Amino acid sequence: MIQILTAILIFIVSYIFWVVYKNRNSGTSKVNLPPGSFGWPFLGESLALLRAGWDGVPERFVHERIKKHGSPLVFKTSLLGDRVAVLCGPAGNKFLFGNENKLVAAWWPFPVRKLFGKCLITIRGDEAKWMRKMLLSYLGPDAFASHYAATMDVVTRSHIETHWRGKEEVNVYQTVKLYTFELACRLFLSLEEPNHIAKLGFLFNIFLKGVIELPIDFPGTRFNRSKKAAASIRTELMMLIEARRVALEEGNASSSQDLLSHLLTSSDESGRYLTEWEIANNILLLLFAGHDTSTCSITLIMKRLGEHPNVYDKVLNEQLEISKTKAAGEMLKWKDIQKMKYTWNVVSEVMRLTSPVTGAFREALVDFEYAGYTIPKGWKLYWCAASTHKDEGNFDDVAQFDPSRFEGTGPSPYTYVPFGGGPRMCLGKEFSRLEVLVFIHNIVTNFKWDLLIPDEKIEYDPMATPQKGLPVRLHSRQV
Repeated sequence: MIQILTAILIFIVSYIFWVVYKNRNSGTSKVNLPPGSFGWPFLGESLALLRAGWDGVPERFVHERIKKHGSPLVFKTSLLGDRVAVLCGPAGNKFLFGNENKLVAAWWPFPVRKLFGKCLITIRGDEAKWMRKMLLSYLGPDAFASHYAATMDVVTRSHIETHWRGKEEVNVYQTVKLYTFELACRLFLSLEEPNHIAKLGFLFNIFLKGVIELPIDFPGTRFNRSKKAAASIRTELMMLIEARRVALEEGNASSSQDLLSHLLTSSDESGRYLTEWEIANNILLLLFAGHDTSTCSITLIMKRLGEHPNVYDKVLNEQLEISKTKAAGEMLKWKDIQKMKYTWNVVSEVMRLTSPVTGAFREALVDFEYAGYTIPKGWKLYWCAASTHKDEGNFDDVAQFDPSRFEGTGPSPYTYVPFGGGPRMCLGKEFSRLEVLVFIHNIVTNFKWDLLIPDEKIEYDPMATPQKGLPVRLHSRQV
């Protein structure tokens, strides 16, 4: 009975959206639109996009349509309820990154906007510039150079002693998730109580599954569960925010203590402060970004190091050279991170082959011409890192794992875009880089490992994750 009612509801919703789309776009039939297909009413080609990710080949969605429609630069489609022009390859990336706030502006599908609320990724214009500047003062390279490396090293060593030392087998993805979330909670919120972190982590795992999902909102759907989890996370964050505000007023906390204090005490040039709700939304965003993308990256790096012993040995040698310069018990410093050049080349090649995030969206602010076609105002635009990184025209032996690609000047401009580009380049790029390198330093200097499922499938749901979480057998390097 439930299945029948669900089918009827989906049919009704699809029909309504079909009528809306038909009426809304009746005036564009004479416009020279890019080639392509809008697919099914409401659903569009969303299932094909999602299925490509589930199959572990997100680039397939773009590559198949380029071949089918004979248009290597742009094609039209419909994704997650919106009409979309997909701009392909380095030319598309350059155009979108270079025309931010001119011809295009940041945009995310309804599920993202609904779940995150008003925050950095869902606002535009001067407000977005101010918020980005405020966050960069906490998350930029200058901030990390001061003390974050040592703090990350402390948390990483403690995590390894607790969750890795003495274990014969470890599920990498599940274990690294504990690390990245604990680290984000500590650096952003000064939250260290294990049960509280575990509660938030449980809610985040539910929340993540609905971020890139069809916005079907009734009990039992992923989107509905994700929405409820987001509400619960905000409730927890609002209590932390209120407690910190009181602590700041009473002189029991400092403005430089962590991201939460920074957001509570920072204002724009006119003296405007973020509301508590806006602070909660931005912390939700940064906990999400700091938790999930780094978890995926570290897991995939460990997979590649397990598959390529020669690469592991080179990474290990570089990290041991750094260790030799440290006194017993001395923490890593920013200058040590700068020496990890080969290790970062390995990380970069891992992100090329398996981008943690496959791409992002923009919205057309005006009608404009691209590659001889008209993109109407209000249409959405999508760029896909995964398809650019897996294009044979951009990389030789595109499927080969080869960290040497990043030596010297590295790849050609706009062919390697794991963090996006332009004014909307990923705010957490330096945070992620530091977090990943500190972890790799500690894990390779302590362990070597064997993959228990050598050819484990990678699936995107919505981020790149080994299907079974990458179980490994550990071998301690300490005698």
